[in-house]
Amino acid sequence: MLFQIVWFLLDVAVSLVGGACLLRLYMQRQRVPFGNPIGQLVFALSDWIVLPLRKLMPTRGSWDVPSLVAASALLLLQMVIGWLLGAAASVLAVPWLALCGLVKLALMGMMGILLAYAILSWVQPYSPIYNVLQRLADPLLVPIRKIVPLIGNVDLSALVGMIVLQVGLIVLAHVQAWGLGAIAMGAMGM
Repeated sequence: MLFQIVWFLLDVAVSLVGGACLLRLYMQRQRVPFGNPIGQLVFALSDWIVLPLRKLMPTRGSWDVPSLVAASALLLLQMVIGWLLGAAASVLAVPWLALCGLVKLALMGMMGILLAYAILSWVQPYSPIYNVLQRLADPLLVPIRKIVPLIGNVDLSALVGMIVLQVGLIVLAHVQAWGLGAIAMGAMGM
């Protein structure tokens, strides 16, 4: 029971800060200004880990490498702690689990963006946060809108996008299991 509580709290903390780091990377990539409540929250959650990394490594074009490294390091640290507590059978599985966790965090974050965007589009489309969410959601929704037409003047692209992301999470779970199986087989062969 204690392990589950510790793991849950660690997972929440890593998901929150790691998600903020990934959102920071994505917002900079999409050139979304940070002078809004979402940007201020992202800075508040991620500055402590991203700013020191900025001194060590530069940003490459519109890719905020320190934010990506920060999110990756947090997930790697979480998996190392899990391994030390006995959650992972092999130390070789730790980097694989961290990589899969990073992809899962990105997919879940995008689902959160689409969900918030869809709700605000119905409830409060004139909110200043709506414009930020729209700029973050559009790279995924624009291609979907070309395929899925309006149905009764209702845009279902966010729903389709969430379904696609959920399918991506299912595929990721199987890829992760396959990778863990390959790591276990490789460890037995050594």
